[in-house]
Amino acid sequence: MLLCVLCVLFSYAATLWQPAAAPPQNDPKRVYLIHADELRYDRWRNNDAQVLTGNVQFEHDGARLYCDSANFFESTNSFEAWGNVRMVQGDTLSLTSDQGYYDGNQQMMEAKDNVVLKHRKTTLFTDELYYDRIWNQGYFQNGGRLVDNNTTLTSDWGEYHTDTKMAIFYYTVDMVDKKFHLTTDSLYYNTQTKLAHIVGPSDIVSGKSHIYSEKGFYNTVTEESELLNRSVLRNEGRTLIGDSVWHNGKTGVSEAFNNVIFNDTVNKSILQCDYGHYEDSTGYAVCTDRALAIDYSQRDSLFMHADTIKVFSYNLNTDSVYRVLHAYNKVRAYRYDLQAVCDSLVYSSLDSCMTLYKDPITWNMNQQLVGDEIQVFMKDSVIDHAHVIDNAFSIEQLPKEKCYNQVSSKEMFAFFTEGRIHEAQAKDNVLTVYYPEDKADSSYVGLVYMETNELKIFMDSVGKMSRIWTPRAEGTMYPMSQIPPDKRELKGFVWYDYVRPLNRDDVFIWRGKKKESQETSDE
Repeated sequence: MLLCVLCVLFSYAATLWQPAAAPPQNDPKRVYLIHADELRYDRWRNNDAQVLTGNVQFEHDGARLYCDSANFFESTNSFEAWGNVRMVQGDTLSLTSDQGYYDGNQQMMEAKDNVVLKHRKTTLFTDELYYDRIWNQGYFQNGGRLVDNNTTLTSDWGEYHTDTKMAIFYYTVDMVDKKFHLTTDSLYYNTQTKLAHIVGPSDIVSGKSHIYSEKGFYNTVTEESELLNRSVLRNEGRTLIGDSVWHNGKTGVSEAFNNVIFNDTVNKSILQCDYGHYEDSTGYAVCTDRALAIDYSQRDSLFMHADTIKVFSYNLNTDSVYRVLHAYNKVRAYRYDLQAVCDSLVYSSLDSCMTLYKDPITWNMNQQLVGDEIQVFMKDSVIDHAHVIDNAFSIEQLPKEKCYNQVSSKEMFAFFTEGRIHEAQAKDNVLTVYYPEDKADSSYVGLVYMETNELKIFMDSVGKMSRIWTPRAEGTMYPMSQIPPDKRELKGFVWYDYVRPLNRDDVFIWRGKKKESQETSDE
């Protein structure tokens, strides 16, 4: 009888405590208990769990899992874990937390409290993480922080894929390192390539540069950006926009493609084109493909088109900074009070001088100036005076049909007030044709043909000739009914109304001189 009682007591004690032993590991789908200092099991308690304490260790399909204590549910191939919970997979991945739950059938680890996922040089911190071993991804829904070398990425919701090294973060995304600060609502970041894939409204601040983009890529190592969908770059009052923009944060070089707009709010100028190149460090810019320069410093903006427009900056970061603009091949410019065409043009902000080369023509109201070279000097962005060098020819179109006041000379000067010409000077080999008016009824008295060596013409407030001064002249006056046909026009006379830009859009339409005009100018 005593022997039977002892046998029953021994069997009952065995159900309360027994050391853990590693069973044969033949099925990779099974979660195996490798070690525990103490194991207790009661079929009617702890929901049919084996209660493990002390140096608990499991193994499942190539992964080792450790904790201080656990409830092992062998029937469901799962366990609950507490204290120093750690999962190790190979030598590249580890997951630690204060507590966790592992489902061997789903190969899913749920880690809670002080969760740290380490994968190579990338570390993810959060308070709750689900790690799917089948898809090699961990995701969180209550805030997380990913640290990759010098880059820190935080968000409300996110996931990290250990096979592709891709981090996908959503909601209040913040990416920071010593070189830049990126904020967005959606971001894909690859920890291997160091590429941040922008998929939503995003702001990137790097030094004095600010980038806004809704689609594109940013390399956190090289600081190179490839931005799409009308992204915007801002830097100290300058803005660059394009259908696609490439930017190097280290060199400060930017390239933009299609519908490009470069706006310099400091100098009140805009460059537009389909291809643009800009350098922060030197202030150098180039525009091609429908290039257009706009000066909006005055009430009426000046629009200028050329095949290529370049801007050079000098003495940057000093009080004496100035810029030189080069425009060449088929230059056309339009403003309400000034129009011009030429082959090439140079404008320097140092002396506010705009020089037109090769077949230059300028118009101001009903005045036309041509010459081998024309210099236009601006004052407060308004034309102040002009200098026509070699083969100068001035024409004033009069209200009466086919009547023009004309002056030709070696060189010529024109002076303006509030955008209107008030005085003109001609020097060397001066030839003049003009129609004096009868002040009583504004009718023309006749035609005066005159030759002299120097001439000054003064205009009234509405742009009409008021008087002429010359030191000595030879000439003839013809009554209106007796004007010889060959005296109506000076040699080389051409009224280039068909070439003149008519509006801001017309600057893109090139109209060259007609053949007969070219032959006349070559004689």
